[in-house]
Amino acid sequence: MDGNGQDVVKMVPSLNLERYFGMTNPNLEINIGSMSMKNPVTVASGTFGYGLEYTEFLDLNDLGGFSTKGLSLKPKAGNPVPRVIETASGMLNSIGLENIGLDAFLSEKLPLLKMYKTRIIVNFFGETIQQYEEMALALSKEERIDALEMNVSCPNVEEGGLQFSSDPETLRQVVDAVRKVTDKFLIVKLSPNVTDITTLAKAAENAGADALSVCNTFVGMKVNLETGKPYLANRTGGLSGPAIKPLAIRMVYETARAVKIPIIGIGGISNSDDAIEFLMAGAKAVQIGTANYIDPKVTVKVVDGIRDWCRENQISKLAELKTLE
Repeated sequence: MDGNGQDVVKMVPSLNLERYFGMTNPNLEINIGSMSMKNPVTVASGTFGYGLEYTEFLDLNDLGGFSTKGLSLKPKAGNPVPRVIETASGMLNSIGLENIGLDAFLSEKLPLLKMYKTRIIVNFFGETIQQYEEMALALSKEERIDALEMNVSCPNVEEGGLQFSSDPETLRQVVDAVRKVTDKFLIVKLSPNVTDITTLAKAAENAGADALSVCNTFVGMKVNLETGKPYLANRTGGLSGPAIKPLAIRMVYETARAVKIPIIGIGGISNSDDAIEFLMAGAKAVQIGTANYIDPKVTVKVVDGIRDWCRENQISKLAELKTLE
């Protein structure tokens, strides 16, 4: 009430109380094909450990899901150091898929993850088609695992080191082999280091993929002027972070129009505005990667930011968000 006993709110008829005072609570639930998620925010493999490492910073239940560190049949030591270097608006890494191996994950990590009510997506890789099959078969026996994510940016040792992600036919063969041994929701994580990512996307879709992660890191290099050598012991590494966001959004946009299966967008997402850009470009969900190193709470902040944006723009259901033509 003001000094004259008048209702102040009535004096401002244009004020939208629902918009400015949060009287509505937007529904952020989405469906990625047959898999539902409480919100579209997940975490990119390799930037979140096995999930447990971040529990002191946030509640995993607040996320739509997360992808584990990439797993192989046997433990893998990764590449020699140095294997991480900061770049302008990003970072290069050549970790080399270091991980504890399948058995240790199933016995040490997964039992501790079962208590969380969020989507557990296990990222895995192999050096042969048979290894991919063995990994998928073993992981499929675990009821609590909600989805499998194939990292196909790996050299096929049976084909002279050619990456599975580089050739449509090779990609089709490995995805088809995995599809035949698992009923789990199957996501294929595509590499951007190809001539036409839509060709690879179609090959994965035709082989039975349920969804696609677009995209993995871009191959890059940084030179140390003092030594005259690359900073990374492996010479090249994968570029990630804000620097790649425009490239990744373009690839999501093109891929979403080339296939019928859903896309999970990845690449340089640091805040909710970035995430919404990917959703507008055609992604159904997003994965946050490098930003986790800067702010371990960034994922939940992005969830809150998307909710606020929907509220401010009068969007009651995120699933109804309009995408680009």
